[in-house]
Amino acid sequence: MFSASFFCLQDADGTPLGVCSLSVDVSGNRRARERLAILSEASTRIGSTLDVMQTGQELAELAVPLLADHALVDLVESVSFGVELSARIGTTSGRLPLLRRAGLATIDPDVPALPWVREEVVHPHPNSSFAAVLRTGRSHLEPVLDTHAGPWVDHDPVRAQKVRDSGIHSLMVVPIRARRCVLGLALFGRSEEQKPFQEDDQLLAEELVTRAALCLDNALQYARERTAALTLQRDLLPHRVQGGAAVEVASRYVPADMDYGVGGDWFDVIELSGARVALVVGDVVGHGINAAAAMGRLRTAVRTLADMDLPPHELLAHLDDTVRRMSEEDADNPDQVPAVVGATCLYAVYDPVTRRCTMARAGHPPPAIIDPQGRVVFPDLPAGAPLGLGLGLVPFESVELQLPEKSLLALYTDGLVESRDEDIDVGLHRLGTALAQPGAPLEDLCSRVIQPLPTQAPVDDVTLLLARTRALEPAQVASWELPSEPAAARTARQAAARQLSAWGLEHLATNVELIVSELVTNAIRHGQEPNRLRLIQHQVLTCEVFDGNTSHPRPRHPRILDENGRGLFLVAQLSRRWGSRPATAGKVVWAEQDLTARPLPDAHRPGDDCFVSTDLKAPPTSPQALGGTCKK
Repeated sequence: MFSASFFCLQDADGTPLGVCSLSVDVSGNRRARERLAILSEASTRIGSTLDVMQTGQELAELAVPLLADHALVDLVESVSFGVELSARIGTTSGRLPLLRRAGLATIDPDVPALPWVREEVVHPHPNSSFAAVLRTGRSHLEPVLDTHAGPWVDHDPVRAQKVRDSGIHSLMVVPIRARRCVLGLALFGRSEEQKPFQEDDQLLAEELVTRAALCLDNALQYARERTAALTLQRDLLPHRVQGGAAVEVASRYVPADMDYGVGGDWFDVIELSGARVALVVGDVVGHGINAAAAMGRLRTAVRTLADMDLPPHELLAHLDDTVRRMSEEDADNPDQVPAVVGATCLYAVYDPVTRRCTMARAGHPPPAIIDPQGRVVFPDLPAGAPLGLGLGLVPFESVELQLPEKSLLALYTDGLVESRDEDIDVGLHRLGTALAQPGAPLEDLCSRVIQPLPTQAPVDDVTLLLARTRALEPAQVASWELPSEPAAARTARQAAARQLSAWGLEHLATNVELIVSELVTNAIRHGQEPNRLRLIQHQVLTCEVFDGNTSHPRPRHPRILDENGRGLFLVAQLSRRWGSRPATAGKVVWAEQDLTARPLPDAHRPGDDCFVSTDLKAPPTSPQALGGTCKK
């Protein structure tokens, strides 16, 4: 192509002398402009999603008809499943990897004779040009395609005949490379265009493939991070939740789609002392592996704080401090104001003895409560500020609710009820309607709630925790008010023995009497009135001693000649676990015993050198009645 210009030649007086013609070959400029236009279009059409198979199809569709009449994109099979390659160019062993057809485009899709099918598995012949490109990572240009001879023709004569029938006469094979690895091949062929491929066409094809390779590499890195985050989150979330004697539980977790990444949702069910149970659901701001790691740290912190038996509002206050410290520790520059790492949380404690549920929330959606008749209510809980925002001037508040037996509690994250297309009230109504099925199995209710979600993965994580409350029978609980006098230990031992006999747990009497004696003795010696003993029979036997002193007991490490200080050590040896928690007007010291008999440690068996408190005939003021002392 030439650009021609004509102009008149004149002398000094303006008299025409002739005509001058100037011709310039602009074919190269035109090709350059066309090439830039194709590359510009590639930047908008390739890599619209993080799906590697879709990216391969976008590359093929762009190349036809701008560059070729037919285009194929074959990815190494592991890449098609989102798995990164480890083998570098030039280090491939003798066995070639399998390929999967990710992209397919042709100038005439109605031709039935074309030998290609998308997503089919491709076995490259070891001696073919395709195998050479896979090994070396260098492009192969075949301006005139020989379809009558060659290893691939002999290897697959049926397909070779179909290629001949299609009229393909020129071929380019371009490797898809990223970080010194070959992710696949891009094949370009011409049939309608009679001009064969030239080196300029190869350069353009390599430019297109390079842009596609960058998109594929980004998708693979994201898939790797998402897989790691999802694996981390699933490992950190409870694999099996149990509500003990307090509640029946079921749960669901649905991760977000690939475009948004795994979030920081978490849930937990924590068995507490006195047959109680803690229910917790939280959501860390953000997505990806950092959010999943922060979620794991917060879940661990909640479990630690729950073991301290703190009220819900106090637990959230401590958790708020934890999140703020995490933000400060994660700041890159100590002199820079740390970025806020926010989170929301709902924490509830249910007691099957009193059927009371105490809950508090930190910027989290309120729970749904469905009574046994199917009536749904979202209690008006103080919202509280999200965790980590430093809004300490707004304290968290606990609310106590009385729940009938078989009430249903639904704790969830905002991904279940919030959407860009509808108001949150619509989501809450949909949730309440799905749960208003009295007596339905919890697993069925979980499926009923999750089923209306879009068939594709949601834009945010979805977490649902259902808990149906239980109540202990009055016959499973026994309590006694105790006087603040040394004889109370003996009275408590006798009352506990009679109650164990009524429950058919006589085989636990020896251990329980020792535990009761030690705890009651400590309450009388170091506590304040009122004093009370309570036994709870559920999945374990719980012994609780209430007193009016807010100071919590701490195990001591007595020296050899000390006569006191071994009581809590003895309690720890005799029980499966023990601890203390704050109460309304004091504290509770508790110990749990398995319902099966547990042998008494040899060092504290009656009849050894220890004076233990099982001697019911001992005078009230004797060491035996007050818990005993040890000669050893």
